[in-house]
Amino acid sequence: MDALDLARWQFGITTIYHFLFVPLTIGLSVIVASLQTAWFRTGREEYLRATKFFGKLFLINFAMGVVTGIVQEFQFGMNWSAYSTFVGDVFGAPLAMEALIAFFLESTFIGLWIFGWDRLRKGVHLACIWAAAIGSNLSAYFILAANAWMRNPVGYEVDRATGRARLTDIGAVLTNPQAWSTYTHVVAAAFLIAGLFVAAVSSWKLMRERWSRPGDRAPHPSEHTLFRKTLRTGFLVTLAAGVLVIASGDHQAKLAATYEPMKLASAEALWQTEESAGFSLFAVGDVQGSRNHVNVQIPGVLSFLATGSPWGPVQGIENVQAQYEALYGPGDYRPNIAVLYWAFRLMMGLGLAGVAVATAGLWLTRGGRLPGFTRDGAPAPAGRLSRWAYRGVVAALPAALAGNIAGWVLTEMGRQPWTVHGELLTAQSVSPGVSLGQVAFSLAAFTALYGILAVVEVRLLFRYVAAGPAAPAAPPGPADDADTDAERRPAAFSY
Repeated sequence: MDALDLARWQFGITTIYHFLFVPLTIGLSVIVASLQTAWFRTGREEYLRATKFFGKLFLINFAMGVVTGIVQEFQFGMNWSAYSTFVGDVFGAPLAMEALIAFFLESTFIGLWIFGWDRLRKGVHLACIWAAAIGSNLSAYFILAANAWMRNPVGYEVDRATGRARLTDIGAVLTNPQAWSTYTHVVAAAFLIAGLFVAAVSSWKLMRERWSRPGDRAPHPSEHTLFRKTLRTGFLVTLAAGVLVIASGDHQAKLAATYEPMKLASAEALWQTEESAGFSLFAVGDVQGSRNHVNVQIPGVLSFLATGSPWGPVQGIENVQAQYEALYGPGDYRPNIAVLYWAFRLMMGLGLAGVAVATAGLWLTRGGRLPGFTRDGAPAPAGRLSRWAYRGVVAALPAALAGNIAGWVLTEMGRQPWTVHGELLTAQSVSPGVSLGQVAFSLAAFTALYGILAVVEVRLLFRYVAAGPAAPAAPPGPADDADTDAERRPAAFSY
């Protein structure tokens, strides 16, 4: 093991940890804004209480995402200085746009939203959360445009005198087909996770209400109505996002066949070019021998995903390897095939499981029904099926997060051994002056710190979920003559 190996491990660990918070921030910001819009339009108090309740959970997640995201940029200069030197002129433009446009928009209006309750006009205050949500999604686009450039470099030329990539067309970078397609797929997955988060929290609260133990805090009667609504909302968001995930994933496969044939072939353990290639459900293979001992397939599906035709040709690993050796010289241009193969199946399987849970949830809650409750909201006789229905929704959230992480692993590992496809190998990107001991120390420090932050995040989320939404406001009584206007003024929304 050398500094390169540990630097890759460190970047992988910190990126995956950060990516736990990103999709929830992207999706939950829009859901919270939508709940507040519903309150603004209808005036119904349950929408206001839902906005404040899920707004707290959104802000906890947002703060953790900001803290962990800062580390990502420092690593470019610490462990990957050769990479930073090569891509700085290109990579800096979308990242600067992300910081100067998207992040400042997001952070500024989140601040106004937090402290603007009862101080800003309702319409202005609503605009603040929508501005923050737009900023969050813009931020994702600029970052994904930079990442997509690494997989399909466009709008640049290499200065042979300095050995650096020089930006020639920022428009080409921002309109890279890999960028907008990846953005659609990632944001759709973010909404799938955010929808399951809302559904899981609602299920947990309803489950605790239905099977509460003696001594537990009795929920306010209005909580049942609130979480009944948010449960359905979470299911609807998840199902709609799941449809978009499937459609954008199909487009991603076709782009991979064009721009990243090695990644697609490795994700399917397809060794030789085939026509009417089948989609592998389960395979046991020999990477060194370049063959599969067992491979259970659905005929023609991989060709359809890659080309749009069930009879289309799909390039195999050995064929792409030969092409790359002819283009770039001798070397092993295969990624870790086992990791890609199973990451692809985890991504698809767990994502589809989340969609299935949402579909089943919408069916079980149709027409005002709710597992474990009668039509009027009173607890029904205990039943195994209704209890497992809530537990299944709660379990779907970590499963979907794991599937999302598997998708990110597929994207990043699929580009190997390149950091910039066709231009810069990962082995050439590491900082030349960083020793194994230095990377090991920083890896241990970050891992310990992130472990502590994980405990803080989980405890905060559980604390606020257990506390539940604030009780409905009491109807105003006659004002005391001694009270001043300031004393009668409702307190600002605080965390």
